[in-house]
Amino acid sequence: MNPNNNLKYYPLNEIANAKIHGRTDLSQQPLPLFWNGSAIEINATGTELWIEVEVDFDFHEPWVAYQIDGAFIGRQMLMPGKHKLCLFRNMFPDNAKNLRFYRELQAMSEDINCHILIHGFYSDGEFLPVKDRPFKIEFIGDSITSGEGTYGPEGTHPWVPMFMSASRNYAAMTADALNAEYRLLSQGGWGIYCGWDNDIRHALPAYYEEICSLGLGEARKALGGGAAHDFNSWQPDIVVINLGTNDNSAFNQPAWVDPETGISYKQRKNEDGSFHPEDAVKFEDAGIAFLQTVRKHNPNAVIVWVYGMLGYDLTPHITNTVNRFRIQTGDTKTYFLHLPNTTSETIGCNFHPGLKSHEKAAAVLTEYLGQFLYN
Repeated sequence: MNPNNNLKYYPLNEIANAKIHGRTDLSQQPLPLFWNGSAIEINATGTELWIEVEVDFDFHEPWVAYQIDGAFIGRQMLMPGKHKLCLFRNMFPDNAKNLRFYRELQAMSEDINCHILIHGFYSDGEFLPVKDRPFKIEFIGDSITSGEGTYGPEGTHPWVPMFMSASRNYAAMTADALNAEYRLLSQGGWGIYCGWDNDIRHALPAYYEEICSLGLGEARKALGGGAAHDFNSWQPDIVVINLGTNDNSAFNQPAWVDPETGISYKQRKNEDGSFHPEDAVKFEDAGIAFLQTVRKHNPNAVIVWVYGMLGYDLTPHITNTVNRFRIQTGDTKTYFLHLPNTTSETIGCNFHPGLKSHEKAAAVLTEYLGQFLYN
C-alpha cells in the first residue's frame, strides 16, 4: 500500500520544524538513526501521515516504534529496502498531532550493515514547531539500557532484536516523568573495562567521543558514524551511567584470547570468591578514566552512576571509583545510586529485567534526579 495522491512528499531535510533526537550526522539525507531511542519528532496537522524509511542489515533486523501525543501506538521489524509506513489516517485535519518515530533496537556492533535511514514524510497537513522540553538527560549503558528482556515471555531466551526496546525502558520512563529530552548510548554485553566474556574490545567508553563508531564498517562510516561527536550541540543536564553488570560477569567467565595478538585477558577472583585486587583496580581505573572523559565533554552536568538491576556484586568497587574520582578531581557533582534488583516477580525475557523491573528502577531514578532538576 502506498500514500494516496492527495499527499505531498516532504524530504526530511526540508522540514524545518522536525526535531531530531539522538546522535547523528545532521548533514546526511536520508538521516540515519544510529542508537536505540534515536527519533524523529514532528507536530503535524492533516488527516494522514506516512513516513518513508530505508533499512538494511545482514542478520539483525531493525525494529522501530512510534507514539502519538505521548501514547504508544506500535512497533515492528523492518526488512531490507525502502518502505512507506502509515502512521495515522482519518484524523481531524486541523488538530496538531505530536508524532515520535524512533529506533527500538540498539546499535548492533556485530552487524555493520544494520541501519535505519529516514527519507521523509507524506502529509496533507503542515508541520508545526515542536516544543522543547526543559531538561536533557544522557543515558549510557549495556543491555539493560537497551531494554533487552522487556518484551517477550519469561522463560524465552533467544538473543534476538525482537526482545530489545527503547519503548519499555527505565531511561525513557525516567525522562518522560521528568519532562526531559533523552539520548541512549548502550550496547548489550559491553562494560567499562571489558565485555561479559573478558573481551577488552567491548568497553563502551572507547566509543563515547564518536557519533556511533562501534562495529564501524564502510556503510556506517559513510553515514557519518565514525565522525567526532559535537558535544556542544547537545549539553545534558544529567548524565546517567549504568555500566558494570558485564564487568562483573567477566570475573565468572573463562579468559578471552585476542585473535590478533594471542594475549589472554581474564578478570580473576580469589579462592574465597572476592575480586582479585589487581583486576578490581583495572575496573576502577577504567571507570575513573571514563568519568574524566564524561566530565570533559559535559562540564556542567550532574553525573550519576547507577547500578543494581542485575545484582550488586560490584557495588563496593563502583562506589570506590566514584569516591576516588571525586577526591582526585574535586568534582562534587558526581554521585552513585543503587537501583532496585530484579526479582522473580520482575524478571523478563532472556534472564533480563522485565517491564516491572524497569518501572521500579524508573521510579527510584526519577525521584533521585528530580532533586537536581527542580531544586
